[in-house]
Amino acid sequence: MTRSVKIALGSVFVGILVLTIKTFAWWLTGSVALMSDALESIVNVATALAALLAIHIASQPADADHPFGHHKAEYFSAVLEGVLIVVAAVLILREAWGAWQQPEAIQQVGLGLAINLAAGAINALWCYVLLREGRKLNSPALVADGKHLLTDVFSSAGVAVGVGAAALTGWLWLDAALAALVAVNILWSGWQVIRGSVGGLMDAAVPEAELADMRAVISANAEGAVEAHDLRSRRAGQAVFLEFHLVVPGEMSVDAAHEICDRIEHALQEKIDGCRVTIHVEPEHKAKHSGIVVL
Repeated sequence: MTRSVKIALGSVFVGILVLTIKTFAWWLTGSVALMSDALESIVNVATALAALLAIHIASQPADADHPFGHHKAEYFSAVLEGVLIVVAAVLILREAWGAWQQPEAIQQVGLGLAINLAAGAINALWCYVLLREGRKLNSPALVADGKHLLTDVFSSAGVAVGVGAAALTGWLWLDAALAALVAVNILWSGWQVIRGSVGGLMDAAVPEAELADMRAVISANAEGAVEAHDLRSRRAGQAVFLEFHLVVPGEMSVDAAHEICDRIEHALQEKIDGCRVTIHVEPEHKAKHSGIVVL
């Protein structure tokens, strides 16, 4: 079991625990805002299960049907998570509208809020773990799960303040208004998750900062070559695919050119985890006098 799978499995258990706690808080108080918070936790559990499945698939080695691996499975998980977030937001808005039309008094406010805040604290701790490990492991599914959970943490804090204010002032419409705000916040989170995942599915290039690092590594390790050009990159889950043309002197032997390629490939893989390199060697008359200058 890989570390990514272990963390994804942990998300499922944390999600179920937080859902149970938040549902109890809603049952005690009858607050529609706390209900919206609990409903978002149902989405957390569903998306954690989707992420677990996607990470398991993505970790499978390349085969005859998928020679480049299964890395993009994580992006499908992130898109599904975004869709589920939107569905949750719509359901919350429906409940908020009903509560706005017929507001009801909130019961056992102090105990209910304390329980809900405890669930929020658990989420905050796990959110930190997901974002840290997801970025370290280059896992889109874990990062998407962490970003969604971060939204949940802020929502829970805002709901707690608002429900307390509604109970103290007697303005029961605040409960419904807060639920609607939670829904809008969730919608924004869903859009961010979907947008980031679509970029991966569309083979977007890696960020410019990473490209600059790649160019520097190629330049520093291509001694004996003339230049490198037509650099192309894409990220698929935990893998980074990089390809470029390497121009070498026309009289250079195949063995010597291959040695340069091996040196560059090894240096890139040392610098970038999961880097898959494809190098096309060209003779000197193919030089474009642009791209990466060999140091």
